[in-house]
Amino acid sequence: MTRCGFPVRFRLVIATFFLSIILYIDRSSISVAKEGITGDLNLSDKQFGWILSAFALGYALFQVPAGALADRFGPRRVLSGIVAAWASFTALTGAAWNLVSLGACRFFFGLGEAGAYPGIARVSYSWIPMKERGIVNGINFSGGRLGAAIALPLVTLIMRGIGWRRTFFIQATFGIMWALIWYLWFRDDPTQHRSIGPEEKSYILQFRQQRASSRDTRLSPRILLTSKNMWLAMFQYFASNFTFFFCLGWAFTDIKARFQLEALQAGLWTAMPFLGGALGNWISGALVDRLYRMGKWRLSRRLPAIIGFLLAAFGVLMFLRAASVLPAVLFLTLAILGADMTLSPSWSFCVDVGHEHAGATSGMMNMAGNIGSFVTGLAYAYLKDWTGSVHSYFLVAVGLNVLAALAWTMMRPEKTLEEY
Repeated sequence: MTRCGFPVRFRLVIATFFLSIILYIDRSSISVAKEGITGDLNLSDKQFGWILSAFALGYALFQVPAGALADRFGPRRVLSGIVAAWASFTALTGAAWNLVSLGACRFFFGLGEAGAYPGIARVSYSWIPMKERGIVNGINFSGGRLGAAIALPLVTLIMRGIGWRRTFFIQATFGIMWALIWYLWFRDDPTQHRSIGPEEKSYILQFRQQRASSRDTRLSPRILLTSKNMWLAMFQYFASNFTFFFCLGWAFTDIKARFQLEALQAGLWTAMPFLGGALGNWISGALVDRLYRMGKWRLSRRLPAIIGFLLAAFGVLMFLRAASVLPAVLFLTLAILGADMTLSPSWSFCVDVGHEHAGATSGMMNMAGNIGSFVTGLAYAYLKDWTGSVHSYFLVAVGLNVLAALAWTMMRPEKTLEEY
């Protein structure tokens, strides 16, 4: 289908898959570095919670602007720029000297990372046929989970050898390299790419989502804020991130303390849920595409997400009740597998209803989701301090997952933002 026999769009997915790996290695390393950071900078658990939430706040606030930038200027320039920016703040994290400087670095790091998935969503709108959208989303998000799984044990070993500051300096180089390669190789539309063959180009143009000629080229805030589809997507993604961000921010600390483990042991155990997340993304992505090919567009989005949220609710509840590390980690893995089953339908849904505004639409959803991450970073530490245990945090997570499953029964991917 291409001059070299390997479709260009597949090479593109490999590139975004590796971007997702880099993103989550950079993001999750902060939890591994907790002991070194809190010791060197004299921070309490509550203050470290603010460090985690500073990232989530920056990540949430810049979702819509970053998505709108990708829609307007194209994901080639925007993704290259934001990856280079977040890599710079990854390096600066290693130079922090107190709470304020570290919080500022993580906030601006979050601003940079905010554009990654909305930018990828805009790539999908132009490059990926609709019947391949589910598995492509699953592959991309599984990269993030594999990145986190790699980071927890590997970064633990690296930090043990060279310290947390130098580790962040080294990590920054990978983002810079990716940004340079992406800018030189990628093009915003298949018609602009010199390496693509005529057969693949024709296939993409025929089967990608078509822009409706009657749609206004502008997406007003009023449309975003009055669409039922948009509000439902935002709520369910808030619930998904409330569960997942525990694993990204607090699981290492929680499991290490709860079961009295060494740092490397905790890193190995807490890598397992991310592998479950990768599996959840693959299962969900394949299910999304299979149901879509059967002509069940609405069900292809709803069913994987509803199954995922119910699995997440059950897994979190059983994790809370587990008395030893193995069943606890297995149930947490099930919870993250379920939570990550919601990602492919969620991002496919945003492209469905957003069309050429896929970047801004997915950014709006991801903003709400990362407000959930912001709340999680604080809620775990503060509820533990106020109540003397973390049970209330996990019960809230269970309730949100159940409500999110109900929300999906009302979401309509076949309707644009203006229509519903």
